[in-house]
Amino acid sequence: MPKTDSNNDNLFLPNLCELRTVFFVVLIAELFAFFLALAPMNIPLSEHWYQLGLISLFVQWCALSSCSVLCIVRPYLRRFSNIKAGIISYIIVLTIIAIITELTYYFIYASSIELYPPSWHLHFFLRNIAMGAILTGPVLRYFYVQNQWRRNVRAETESRVQALQSRIRPHFLFNSMNTIASLTRSDPEKAETAVENLADLFRVSLSDARKQVSLEEELELCQRYIEIEQLRLGDRLKVDWQLDVPADAQVPALLLQPLLENAIYHGIESQTGGGSIKIMGELIDKQINFSLSNSLAQNHSQQRTHGNKIAQDNVRERLNALYAHRGKLEINETDNSYKVSLQFPYERPQQVESHEDFDR
Repeated sequence: MPKTDSNNDNLFLPNLCELRTVFFVVLIAELFAFFLALAPMNIPLSEHWYQLGLISLFVQWCALSSCSVLCIVRPYLRRFSNIKAGIISYIIVLTIIAIITELTYYFIYASSIELYPPSWHLHFFLRNIAMGAILTGPVLRYFYVQNQWRRNVRAETESRVQALQSRIRPHFLFNSMNTIASLTRSDPEKAETAVENLADLFRVSLSDARKQVSLEEELELCQRYIEIEQLRLGDRLKVDWQLDVPADAQVPALLLQPLLENAIYHGIESQTGGGSIKIMGELIDKQINFSLSNSLAQNHSQQRTHGNKIAQDNVRERLNALYAHRGKLEINETDNSYKVSLQFPYERPQQVESHEDFDR
């Protein structure tokens, strides 16, 4: 069986092995069965329920068999355009209905030739094919429309994330360049390390927003940023790391660094004697919780604190664009501390790849 490449999967047909999609098909099939069983007005109510049982059994066999076969052949259908794949899927479903119709007739009705003559057999066959054709067409059309809607939403989301990430430009650039310039003569090795760290920060800043990185890489980038700032602030900057998080967790690039940058710029720099930053992270029920808190000067500037909102809004919007309700950013400010809390799902690399699969 061909391997599914989620990054190039544009097939409109959803993954019919997935429980949610199968439940949708079963629900539609059962509603159709109710309609067929309860529509006739010339039979007693008790007969309606008997007919509902038989029709439901037949319809669900057709629905579940179709889901199973389309699930198996879906990797092959990806080779075709959506129009050809839709026609092939349509023919497959009608073929399954025809086979189940014939099996139903020969196992249930063929023994009663007096009640069900050959002419009734043909009527039974054509009626089921016609009803299957009428129901299958709108269901496949619904899948196609849903696929187009998801593609449009994903394209819009990627554009938003790209725009938001492009706005994240460390405002410490000029300070860093001045620091590097001052170290060029006094300590060339430190200056070289600072340039490399700065280059890494901007390389990530300019990278593709759709590409996620491991949490280990993001934390390493934060460490590089802190090394740059410590060249300028020295002992005034103290950082306490308390982390117990999976290194392979996938996160958007530059998710934590802008918040760390804010903590230094709006918190530590405003204190004559410097201050401290505490970074905590833990995994709870498949959710990664991060908190970043920094001390504040006793008479900290409200205007400078207000500047936090730019980066925070960027990060909040990126979390919302990538994780919807599963990603959160909360602020808790007191007289002497400022705390930013992040929450997002723990996703491994293979889970991130599945995000590109439109058949979910």
